[in-house]
Amino acid sequence: MLEELNLDYEVVLFQRDENRFAPPELEKVHPLGKSPAIGITFPGQEKETVLVESGFIAQYLCEHFAHGTKIAVPPRYRPGEEGKPGGETEAWMRYQYLLHYAEGSLMPPFTVALLLNVMKGPKIPFILRPVASLLADKLYTAFVKPNVTKHLSFLEGQLETAPNGGPYICGEDLTAVDILLSFPLGIAPARFGGLEKGNVLGPYKRVQVYSERLEKNEGYKRAKDRVEKLEAAGKAT
Repeated sequence: MLEELNLDYEVVLFQRDENRFAPPELEKVHPLGKSPAIGITFPGQEKETVLVESGFIAQYLCEHFAHGTKIAVPPRYRPGEEGKPGGETEAWMRYQYLLHYAEGSLMPPFTVALLLNVMKGPKIPFILRPVASLLADKLYTAFVKPNVTKHLSFLEGQLETAPNGGPYICGEDLTAVDILLSFPLGIAPARFGGLEKGNVLGPYKRVQVYSERLEKNEGYKRAKDRVEKLEAAGKAT
């Protein structure tokens, strides 16, 4: 998002500990140790403003910095219905909902999948691993897979009915929603690799093409390249 908004920024990488808890340095940025976090120092203000929660960060940045960039904010009202309840455009209603959906609804089963993969991995003592792996498979089948299937089917439908035919989920233009969705969809194959045979996105052709389109975005590639160079240089803190 920062790349698409043409904003100057500095990246600081924080490595979680072996239990995936936030390091003390990140908790100094925000007490909950949440990431991503963005610190902004505004002109005339000495204290840095820290933004956390991806949906809030995206909304704030777009409201102030999206004008004239590649990131679109759908118009809120239909012509002649400004300020009227129910006068909102379909694209805006979808946009507002999906801003919160990406982390509020989509990410929880993905997070559980990560924990289940840990249960099947080398961090579990060898003698307990068969039982833990069996339990992880049962939890995945009973809880995670039905939820993931429902969400991916929902996204498939949202892409099929995107305003003006898409190709983005809120219409013809890239929005903050697409950027927020690029993370969970991009990590899905790895997150579900130990739990699902094949790519979990495989049955959902529109979702798969959409995810690939987002990863081909120039802003996405520039941001990814920037972080990879920092990691390779050993500058992670």
